[in-house]
Amino acid sequence: MGTLKSVEKIGVLCLGKLPKRPSRYLAGQGKRPLICPAPTSEPEVCLCTIYLSHCSALILISKSETPDISKHQATNHIMSSNSASLSVTLPQGTVVGVQLDNAFPQPVNAFLGIPYALPPVGGLRFRLPVKVPNSTKVIDASKYGPAAPGKALLMGGPKVEKSEDCLTANIFQPVRHHTKKLPVAIYVHGGAFNRGSASMHDTASMLAWSEEPFIAVSFGYRLGALGFLPSTLSKKEGLLNLGLHDQIFLFQWVQENIEAFGGDPGNVTLFGLSAGAHSIGHHLLNYDEHRKPLFHRAIIESGSPTSRAVRPYDAKVHEQQFQDFLKEVQCPENLPESEIFPFLRSLPSSVITDAQAAVFDKWNPSLRWAFQPVIDGDIISRKPLDAWKSGLWNKVPIMTGFNTNEGTMYVDKTMSRPEQFRGFWHTLLPELSAADLDTIEKLYPEPSTDPKSPYVETRLEHGLGAQYKRIEAAYGHYAYVAPVRQTAHFASSQGVPVYLYHWALARTVVGRANHGDNMYYEAYSNNIISLSESQKELSGTLHAYITSFITQGDPNAISGRYAQRPEWKRYLPDEPGVLIFGQGNEELIGGNVAPAAKFEADSWDREQTDFWWSKVEISQLA
Repeated sequence: MGTLKSVEKIGVLCLGKLPKRPSRYLAGQGKRPLICPAPTSEPEVCLCTIYLSHCSALILISKSETPDISKHQATNHIMSSNSASLSVTLPQGTVVGVQLDNAFPQPVNAFLGIPYALPPVGGLRFRLPVKVPNSTKVIDASKYGPAAPGKALLMGGPKVEKSEDCLTANIFQPVRHHTKKLPVAIYVHGGAFNRGSASMHDTASMLAWSEEPFIAVSFGYRLGALGFLPSTLSKKEGLLNLGLHDQIFLFQWVQENIEAFGGDPGNVTLFGLSAGAHSIGHHLLNYDEHRKPLFHRAIIESGSPTSRAVRPYDAKVHEQQFQDFLKEVQCPENLPESEIFPFLRSLPSSVITDAQAAVFDKWNPSLRWAFQPVIDGDIISRKPLDAWKSGLWNKVPIMTGFNTNEGTMYVDKTMSRPEQFRGFWHTLLPELSAADLDTIEKLYPEPSTDPKSPYVETRLEHGLGAQYKRIEAAYGHYAYVAPVRQTAHFASSQGVPVYLYHWALARTVVGRANHGDNMYYEAYSNNIISLSESQKELSGTLHAYITSFITQGDPNAISGRYAQRPEWKRYLPDEPGVLIFGQGNEELIGGNVAPAAKFEADSWDREQTDFWWSKVEISQLA
C-alpha cells in the first residue's frame, strides 16, 4: 500500500474505491504517516500500477483547499509529499510536480502535463503551434495532460482524457541531485499517426532503473486529421504535417527549458516506436546546415522514413481522403475554397474527431491509411530515399531494429484465398507490375499448393485464415523490416555508428513477436520483470543496452546488472550483423526458454526484404 510522509499543512485526497464514498484525510504536523485504506481489485477504478491493485491515488492538497475530486485522476505511480523540491521555474510559469515511488530503486520526480504550446483549439485549430507566453503563474504538473483524440493503440499506462488540447510535455527527473547536466531522452509515441499517447510508455520506470542518470521527456502531438490532413488546399494554407511541426516545437521547447530540470540541451536522444520512429526518421532527414541540431542520437524502433508509403501531398489517394473528410463533416459543396478551413475551425470537436475516425476506418482495411505525413517541400522536403542518397541529413549515432512479426497487428486475420493475397498488393501498391506480383507470390509460396511453404497456417483454431501467416510476413517485410535495414545500410555506409536489433520473442500465439512488443520490455516495468526470471533477464538486457546508448552513445558502455550481455557490434554495410533478442524463447506460449540475446549475421529473410527494398520508390509516387 502507498504511504505518505507527514508534512505541515499538507493533506491527502484518496481516490480509492471505498464501500460508500471517497474519503478525504488530512495530516497535520507531527502526525504519523498515512496509509491509503482502500485497496481494490478493480484496476479501472484505482490505478496503482498497470496491473497491480493496491490503491495509490494520493493527491497532495493544502489544508486550506477544498478540492474537487472530479478534477483529479489516479496515475499508475505513488505520489510523494516532498513538494518543496518539486517546483521548477520556467519562463511560462512555475511548474509543481509530484514524486513517483512505485518500488523503484530510486524515486523519480515527475512534471506532467506541462503546456509546450498554446492549446490548438478554436481559432488555433489547423494552425502551426504557438508559443506559450511568459507568465508567473503556478502550473499544476501532477497528472498527464489529455491525449490527442484517437483510438487506443497499445494497452498500458494510466487512463487519460482525450482532447484537442493535447500539446503537453512530461518531464521525468532522478531525485538524486547531480552537479553536472544530464543527458536527455525524448520519447515520441506511435500509433499510425492516428492514435496513441505518451502515457502508454512507462518512461518513469525506464529512468528509475537506469544505471546512469538522465532526464526523460514524453509528450503529445496532434494526430489524425487535426495533425495530418494532406491536400492541395492544405499546402496552399501552409498546414501540412502539423503533427511533425508540433514535434519540432517540442524539441525546441526542450532546448529552451530542459536545463531548468537539470538536463543538457546539447545531449539529446530521440527514441520512439512505429509512427514515433517514422517521425524520428523524418527529422533525421530534415537537414539544414545553418540550423543548430535539436538532437544528437536516435533510437528508431520498428520504423523508418522510408516505411510504408510517403507520398506527395497531392497524391490521388490523399485528395480522395480529404474529400471524404469534408463530406463527413458536412462541409457545403459550394463553399469557396478560402472558407473551408475557417468552416472546419468553427465545428465542434466531436464532429472533427468522429469524421476522422470514419475516414480512417474506411481506408484501414486496405492499409492505405488516411492522415499521414507527406512530402511537403518543408520538413519532408523530398522523397526520403532521395534524401538518404544525397548524403545531406543529420548524421547522429543510430540504434534501430525490427520485430519478427511486424504485420500481425495490421493485416486481415481471416484472409483465406490466394487471390486475396495478390489482390491486397495490387490495391495497396497499384504501380506494382504483373511481374512484380508474380515475384511476390514466389517469395511467399502459396501454402495450399506448396506443402513445404513456410507460410502454412497451423493456427486455424484461433480464427485465422489460411493466408494469414503469409500476408503478415509479407506486409511486415514491406512496411518495416526492409525500411529498417535501409536505414542501417545508408547511415552506416556514410560513416555513422549504427546498432541493429531484431526482436524475436514470441509473446502470444497469434501475434508472436508482434509490432510494439519491445515497448513493454525496454522500460524494465514491474509487470514484465515479475513474469519470470527469463522475462526479467530479457527486459533487463534490452533496458541496459538502450539506457547505455542514451547516456553514453554506446549500448555496451555501461555494464551494471547485466554486465555479461553480449557485445552489440556496430552494423557494417558489407558484413551486416544484428543483435537478436528472445530468439527461441517461447515460454509465454507454453514453450522453452532461451538466452536473452545473441549477436549474429543479419541474414533472416534477406531475399524477401531485398525485393521490397527495390520497390521503395513506388511507395513515394502520387
